[in-house]
Amino acid sequence: MSGPLLLVVEDDPGTAELLVEALGEAGFRVETAPDGRAGLAAMRDLRPDLVLCDISMPGLSGLDLLAELAGGHPALDAIPFVFLTALADRGTELRARRMGADDFVAKPVDLDLLVEVVRARLSGGTVRAARGAPELTARELEALTWVARGKSSADAATLMGVAERTVNFHVENAMRKLGVASRVQAALVAARVGLVKP
Repeated sequence: MSGPLLLVVEDDPGTAELLVEALGEAGFRVETAPDGRAGLAAMRDLRPDLVLCDISMPGLSGLDLLAELAGGHPALDAIPFVFLTALADRGTELRARRMGADDFVAKPVDLDLLVEVVRARLSGGTVRAARGAPELTARELEALTWVARGKSSADAATLMGVAERTVNFHVENAMRKLGVASRVQAALVAARVGLVKP
């Protein structure tokens, strides 16, 4: 196989196996590493085209690995770095993006979405909304993202730093634009067309 080489850094063997199978079927070559230390060594040895990395791992976490890359491995620092995470809090995501993370895919992983994220990152782009999808404002997208992650309006308000009624306003606007009758439907439609990442 001659497709792009991906490195999956994942401490759960079942998840790693599932990712290898799905990404392999999509035409990628895939290598794995069971933790951050092994991931760093594999990056040095393999020079993959992209890294998919869990955040929560024993020893060297995903965030620690990213910090290590930025600290003394300029040749590896340019490799696209996508986090796989069950940590759906805004603080962790902001911290990781400031450290240089290119993207996030939430666990449990939507394998179709993951393949599209990988393809977009390898082509130097981002995952864009499907042609003809309605345009939502940044605040509408942020509110829907938290809805898609199972947050209540009160929780989303705290995470966004706004009043709960402001969150409801943005969600209702998004529902109207998407032509759906519920918050959950709005989140599902927005995720399906690539507007938000659950």
